[in-house]
Amino acid sequence: MTCLRQEVLSKRRLDAFFSKRTLLIPVPNNPAATRSSVWVARRVALALKEAGLGEDVWAGLRRVISVERSSSAWMWERPTVQQHYQSLAVIASPRPPTDIVLVDDVITKGRTMLAAAMKLHEAFPNAAIRAFALVRTMGFVLDVERVFDPCEGVIRWDGEDAYRDP
Repeated sequence: MTCLRQEVLSKRRLDAFFSKRTLLIPVPNNPAATRSSVWVARRVALALKEAGLGEDVWAGLRRVISVERSSSAWMWERPTVQQHYQSLAVIASPRPPTDIVLVDDVITKGRTMLAAAMKLHEAFPNAAIRAFALVRTMGFVLDVERVFDPCEGVIRWDGEDAYRDP
């Protein structure tokens, strides 16, 4: 997290994506996670807040049903958007947020982020919702030119599945 903090503070590359009123919401772990397990998305959100890229971190999105992690499932057996959506719940908020950034450590196809955004939109229909991932998978890329390669993209929903670009 120190590298993320240093990169953000030294180059301010992410300022346009965040605002001073941004509420950072980490994508939740599975409910079966032990207290000793690290909630990486929360640690990333806290590092972003510490770097001045958000007003607060709120763990108001909870996973109430366990789903298999996409990173450990075969490509054709990864949880669907619907499975992720059904596994999530939003707890009552002290005040309705207007600017939300979902935070996760890794984005693969975007199913988890899309389901989380849908669940949050249902709870906070007037909020602007964006997503931030520390790492994005790139498929079968033969040559990675740069390790630090921030990008902006879109996750689309076609009614059946998520599609991430890039």
